[in-house]
Amino acid sequence: MVRPKAAHYDRVQEYPWEIRDALHEAGLFGVWIPKEYGGHGGGVLDLCLVVEELSRACGGVGVLFAVNALGSFPILLGGTDEQRAKYLPDIAHGKRLIAFGLSERNAGSDAGGVATNASDEGDHWLINGDKKWTTNGGAADIYSIFAVTDPTSRSRRISGIIVEKGDEGFEIGRSEDKMGIRCVPVVECHFRDCRVPKDRILGARAGMGFKHAMMTLDNARPGVAAQAVGLAQGALDLATVYTTQRVQFGKSISSFQMVQAMLADMAAQVEAARQLVYAAARACDAGAKNVTKLAACAKLFATDVAMKVTTDAVQLFGGYGYMRDYPIEKYMRDAKITQIYEGTNQVQRMVVARNLVKEAGRLDHLKAFIPLPDHPNTIADQERSEAATAGA
Repeated sequence: MVRPKAAHYDRVQEYPWEIRDALHEAGLFGVWIPKEYGGHGGGVLDLCLVVEELSRACGGVGVLFAVNALGSFPILLGGTDEQRAKYLPDIAHGKRLIAFGLSERNAGSDAGGVATNASDEGDHWLINGDKKWTTNGGAADIYSIFAVTDPTSRSRRISGIIVEKGDEGFEIGRSEDKMGIRCVPVVECHFRDCRVPKDRILGARAGMGFKHAMMTLDNARPGVAAQAVGLAQGALDLATVYTTQRVQFGKSISSFQMVQAMLADMAAQVEAARQLVYAAARACDAGAKNVTKLAACAKLFATDVAMKVTTDAVQLFGGYGYMRDYPIEKYMRDAKITQIYEGTNQVQRMVVARNLVKEAGRLDHLKAFIPLPDHPNTIADQERSEAATAGA
């Protein structure tokens, strides 16, 4: 159902409810949610496998599915038992959709700079502010929103708050006209004295929002990477078939050495990205300590691969690849956003580098082999000294 409908929903930029219903009937929603909350008891790897296959046919549908994991991870990872029991079963059964609200006009990569605030009014929270680029907004019934609850604190400034469609003072604003993933709405969310019950604060107490948001992104980034792998694989599939059919100079262009080299490089890059994504997903499921670095590696590598492979696929299609009559240009448009959302790839490189520097302490044993400016002994000096000692 996905591939035949992809061009239509991309063109009209409408939410594909019939595809959502088909995913629900197939029992795919909630593969990442524990069985005790109505899910299949899988994890991030299971999520990635589904997202990859959906994205292979349509990147937008891959997002349609994955964004429910992004929105529900704050509840799954940081919510109370009561909050999990209240919200996760409906998400797992596909009855209710969820969205994630962190970014703002002036707080994109700088996630800690959110300005939306929530004041404690005794028996409820009062939220004021605006969220930007909320994927699944409008279609979703539940929203994991991050707001400032203690502006005087540095470490516990932000809290996650669960907002529901219909809450007083909560409105959906403009829907963005996007380059790609056009079948999933990306909207502004407005909060004007939005009144939310006190028990909707995420977790046992306020002030844990930034931690919950970062934990969420660590677990969600492999899903974005899986979307990228699916897009790259889908583009490679189409390019491979096209090059065997396109005839120039009396033979198929797949017989040309330069075309074969491009296809081979594309295939190697896709497979390398896939294995890195699966490794990151398994690390998330295992609760590995290095998950932040590995998730960032997977996200930046796979999404860069997706952009390169889809662009190369357009090149292999030649002039036809630039036309919307053919499906390949959509893959390139859908791929671009994967390098941007859930942390730009520039930010991912910063994350990886910072983690490497932190880990350097574990490599202290290598210092003896590295001559430093303030350490006159070179390796050669050490070897001569050892030889002299041995001779004595």
